[in-house]
Amino acid sequence: MGGLRGVRDRRVRRRLLREDDAREDIVDEVHHHWVVYSVQALEAAAALAVLVLVLYSPLELGWVLFAVAAALALHAAWKTLVEFMDVFVITNMRVFRVSGVLTSKHATTPLIRILDITVEQSFLGVLLGYGHFTFESAAQEQGLHDIRFVPRPLERDLTIQRHVQLSGFRSPRGQRPS
Repeated sequence: MGGLRGVRDRRVRRRLLREDDAREDIVDEVHHHWVVYSVQALEAAAALAVLVLVLYSPLELGWVLFAVAAALALHAAWKTLVEFMDVFVITNMRVFRVSGVLTSKHATTPLIRILDITVEQSFLGVLLGYGHFTFESAAQEQGLHDIRFVPRPLERDLTIQRHVQLSGFRSPRGQRPS
């Protein structure tokens, strides 16, 4: 995973503004909560179980079971890779998300355009420490709207709100400065 982590990190760093007059710094880099990998782990375990069945099955059936195990393992690996390459980034100027494996998708919203963040946590999310963000911005249609399975969502929400405040985009009462 080290090589993939490097690819993911380079994709994020390439998108930062590095001009002299606008230095953008990463405040928080958010990767999915571990719970998003649970279905893939179950798929991998099922693939392993089917592989064990191959050892005890007739040769004619063994090939079919092997193909099923391989398909389950490949599907689990692909879904894991998709989740691993999806990253949400909070900077001192904006929030953005980079996703995709063979292709790349990039969605961004400047801090000044964030009007509201809804944090939703199910009962399981409260127990395990994850939640979902919904961004409302000044733009009606945007590429960055739902961010799902965010670890420590209340802490991340406060981080975003703090940087909106520190940036001077809003006065302490939530009003935009004139």
